[in-house]
Amino acid sequence: MVSPLFPLSLQHLPLLLSILPRMPPLAGSGTALLQLSETVQAMVLTLAATAAALSSGGGNSFNTSSPLDPFDSSTSWSVSEDPSNTSSEPFLRTLTPDLQPATTAGIVQEVSPWDIALCVTGTLISCENALVIAVLFYTPTLRAPMFILIGSLAVSDLLAGLGLILNFVFTYLIDNSVEFVTLLSVGLLISAFSASVFNILAITVDRYLSLYNALTYHTERTVTFTYMMVVFIWVTCVTLGLLPALGWNCFKDQSTCSICRPVTKNNAVALAVTFLLVFALMMQLYLQICKIAFRHAQQIAVQHQFMAISTTKGVSTLSAILCAFGACWLPFAMYSIVADSSYPMIYTYATVLPATCCSVINPVIYAFRNPDIQKSLWMACCGCVPSNLSLRPRTSSDV
Repeated sequence: MVSPLFPLSLQHLPLLLSILPRMPPLAGSGTALLQLSETVQAMVLTLAATAAALSSGGGNSFNTSSPLDPFDSSTSWSVSEDPSNTSSEPFLRTLTPDLQPATTAGIVQEVSPWDIALCVTGTLISCENALVIAVLFYTPTLRAPMFILIGSLAVSDLLAGLGLILNFVFTYLIDNSVEFVTLLSVGLLISAFSASVFNILAITVDRYLSLYNALTYHTERTVTFTYMMVVFIWVTCVTLGLLPALGWNCFKDQSTCSICRPVTKNNAVALAVTFLLVFALMMQLYLQICKIAFRHAQQIAVQHQFMAISTTKGVSTLSAILCAFGACWLPFAMYSIVADSSYPMIYTYATVLPATCCSVINPVIYAFRNPDIQKSLWMACCGCVPSNLSLRPRTSSDV
């Protein structure tokens, strides 16, 4: 038995199919036999060349990294014939590769669970604050300076929630490599969250003045003055959000990026230090509010017991508000000071998510606890007001 020119295996089958001819019928004239002889001779020469190529140990023609590698499992092949050949001469079957990719998983960006959590948080923030804005807008009696500040806080938190949703959309549904898209998303988030923090500070100042100047508060704190303060807050915060778009970004020098690209490290530190100053001022104001509340309780001897209980409740509430605000924002502020873009992203997500949760609890603390807003919600939902709510006295915890 004649040994084969080279050992064959199943993996060589696609290559052999590409060179096997369509054999003419054996029965016929001498011309058919001559054609068969020439065809067999050509096939033997081709097999010899193939054996030499395979025995060379993998040259350029059979490099497994080639995109047209016949033995690559990711490339599919189909047998085709030359349609232009209309003669009776035998013609070869050819193998053409199907260059369609075997899978499209490589082009689908994997969704981070942290981004999903931020998007869900943004949706919850938007729904809560949209409800607060609707109640304030459709209730004509809620036009006092305190409600104007609560409405401004709700608007800022609503924009923050929408910014989180848009950031998710820009990251996974739109080309986030475009600078304009990144600057728009970051600018909206900086403006919204900065306005949220400053509105909380404004509400704290308003609470302090309502106790410190209880007799002249309603005459000094006019609606016009409150609107002017709100406009000043928003102009300042929008300016902060426009800084990256005006050139204060790290697109040209990636080494200067902070944990929130494209905000530079210096800008991030400045924002974090500003927050720490705001937090320190809020602590001082709340401390003064507690002192004034206790002093008022001691001055009213007739209602001493009732005021002592309500004042204690108010101090506990103010302490919970301050602790919640600090727990949400302090980790992110401190991490922004010490970290930069080279730190792992998981630490950034772990500090950003609690900061966004502050906008979730703001409507509960500053809006839904207010008796007047509660009455409006009850009227809007069921058309009535509970008796215990309508007879509830106003305490320092509601301030």
